[in-house]
Amino acid sequence: MTSIHNDAQIMIKNIIDDNMPQAAVENALRAHTFNGRIHMVAIGKAAWTMAKASSDFLGDRLAGGVVITKYGHSVGDLPNCSIYEAGHPVADENTLAATLECIKLAEGLTENDELLFLVSGGGSALFEYPLEGISLDDVQNITNQMLSSGADIVETNMVRKRLSSVKAGRFARLAAPAGVFAIVLSDVLGDRLDSIASGPAAPDKSTAHDAAHVIKKYGLKLTDLQKKYLAQETPKEINNVKTVITGSVRTLCESAAKTAKKLGYEPFVLTATMNCEAAEAGRLLASVAADTKGGQGTLKPSCAIIAGGETVVTIKGKGKGGRNQEMALAAAKGIAGLENTLFFALGSDGTDGPTDAAGGIVDGMTLAKLVTAGIDIDKALADNDSYNALGAVGGLIFTGPTGTNVNDVAVVLCR
Repeated sequence: MTSIHNDAQIMIKNIIDDNMPQAAVENALRAHTFNGRIHMVAIGKAAWTMAKASSDFLGDRLAGGVVITKYGHSVGDLPNCSIYEAGHPVADENTLAATLECIKLAEGLTENDELLFLVSGGGSALFEYPLEGISLDDVQNITNQMLSSGADIVETNMVRKRLSSVKAGRFARLAAPAGVFAIVLSDVLGDRLDSIASGPAAPDKSTAHDAAHVIKKYGLKLTDLQKKYLAQETPKEINNVKTVITGSVRTLCESAAKTAKKLGYEPFVLTATMNCEAAEAGRLLASVAADTKGGQGTLKPSCAIIAGGETVVTIKGKGKGGRNQEMALAAAKGIAGLENTLFFALGSDGTDGPTDAAGGIVDGMTLAKLVTAGIDIDKALADNDSYNALGAVGGLIFTGPTGTNVNDVAVVLCR
């Protein structure tokens, strides 16, 4: 493994380690004064980690709770807590069963109780109980339409929250008259509380008109009942919630910059709001690398070009992959032949799309390796088959579930 590959592995480890939520959750709890019995609900890919930190901090003060996370993301039992694993990025039967337990808990609270609500990315799929007449099949169908359309997370959540009994502030209303203290780990650009996990404890900023625009934009196929619900307004005022945001994609970029500096690279954070097609992002970042290596850009080696955010993939093929893998595969063509140049992109949660990889890593030799392996990079991209293409040349990043979720980061290293 070359020096630049060693540097990339160090960066990947430090980026994830720096953004684990334990310390931030404890600090938020330390600064909050609870009134009454404390109950807990934790949702999202980082739910178990956040719940563990809360359980350790609160000890016997925690009366009990429910934790819902993605399959493979819980690490063991927690005192007085029911732990569920469910489907992501599409809800399943376990999602509904677990969410029903949260609803029962919330509806049983009084003014003498307080609900600690731990929210992280992935909660939109993992925390769901549809409105009357809406089936799980309906939820799955709409989610799949949105995921394959190229819609971003705000647009996707704008639609599915309107078919839910717990999204768009409705869960907080179920907990009233109890107060809700929400600790949120953000995976949404701009940290929009109404979009993170579809805002179960936040007033909805979007309108029925906004939702109608998204439906038309992506040509969604809906039933008459779904259209009826989507035309109704969601709660615009929630009075029983206090919220603290503990982490976001900006902290992810800051961690990448800090480690790059220690490794001898001059860091340059290009953006923390990357939101475009994954392949286009990969090509753009590769072009910056090419300019830098060619002495034509404003940046000079040794440098680290950093971009955070959440790209999208408009699915047109039948292959396997995720947005970070597709970004890396697209970048491989742009940095082909460049020495001491490397690109990696990863999801901080350790799972990129419906795969077991966290993302992809490529260098100036990756394209040649793909050719030797008989893989046409353009065909692989057209078929959205980045997982198999990168897997054939050792270009996948595997971290396993990390216990955090603060969006994605892409890094170009130029020596």
